[in-house]
Amino acid sequence: MIDFFGQLFSFIGEPLYYAISAVMVAFHTFFSDVLGLDPAGGAAWALSIIGLTLVIRAALIPLFVKQIKASRNMQLIQPKVKELQKKYGHDRERLAQETMKLYKESNTNPFSSCLPILLQMPIFFALFRLLDNASHGNPRGVLTVEQAEQFGEAKLFGVVPLSDTFLKADGDVAVMVTAAFLVLAMTATTFLTQRQLMSKNMPADALSGPYAQQQKMLLYVLPLVFAVGGIAFPIGVLLYWTTSNLWTMGQQFYVIRNNPAPGTPAARAKQERDEAKAAKHGVATVVAEDTAGAGGTTTDERPAPRQQPKKQSRQQRRSGGGRPTNKKKGKKR
Repeated sequence: MIDFFGQLFSFIGEPLYYAISAVMVAFHTFFSDVLGLDPAGGAAWALSIIGLTLVIRAALIPLFVKQIKASRNMQLIQPKVKELQKKYGHDRERLAQETMKLYKESNTNPFSSCLPILLQMPIFFALFRLLDNASHGNPRGVLTVEQAEQFGEAKLFGVVPLSDTFLKADGDVAVMVTAAFLVLAMTATTFLTQRQLMSKNMPADALSGPYAQQQKMLLYVLPLVFAVGGIAFPIGVLLYWTTSNLWTMGQQFYVIRNNPAPGTPAARAKQERDEAKAAKHGVATVVAEDTAGAGGTTTDERPAPRQQPKKQSRQQRRSGGGRPTNKKKGKKR
């Protein structure tokens, strides 16, 4: 099984090496040639890794939208899932069939929520191997020998090699502190992203179902996995994953704030914001009109003043002057 996955990664890894290295070299050229950073310095290569992360996450936006839709559909059908569990709880095979039928009818794929993470894993490991090979002077992809040596020996802040790990720090305090900070940041952002989804964008009915149990498990398992595995990741890879998590937090915050699932705390918060915004807009309109009136000026928004009838003398009122008369009735004999 291990050999199979090794051969599979070797098959898809080579194109990834070229794609990843091409993006990184493009950013590195920009930072070194245009902005004037030291091409052999850690800042240029660290920023190139961050640029690579942004490009990858921007390319995954359609999948993220699909993930959000799948997650929302999963939340909305939880009451129906509970009904199926009550009805077919004694027959697991029938329950599985009816549940899959419900997923199909509601156009929901429970595995869509994992797509962004699953697709990033090959990129993650390709970057790991690319950095590891570069630290030994072995170029991969479009990296030249000189660039591979620069990348492998690049030091963040001038003291922390991007290729070093917490486990292989050899007592280097700067490396251990930087790696520990990035591992904690990676773990915290993973936890906060999952918690943000559960606390803000899940209806009450979905908080006690199987989907909620799955989310709760991921809430604690994923950060633990990253925390344990993170101590073996190079500084450059930790920088990539932390940046990716920050992107996810911001992207998810924007989606939940502006397009929340119905019946969730985020939906109620959005409704309150919309009502407050509408009320504020109405008050601002009244104030603007009052201000215009106080200044004695008339704007186009104000209604036209009503025409008042002209004053008439007593004699005109007695003789009916100035009033329209009926030709037939007013005719003198």
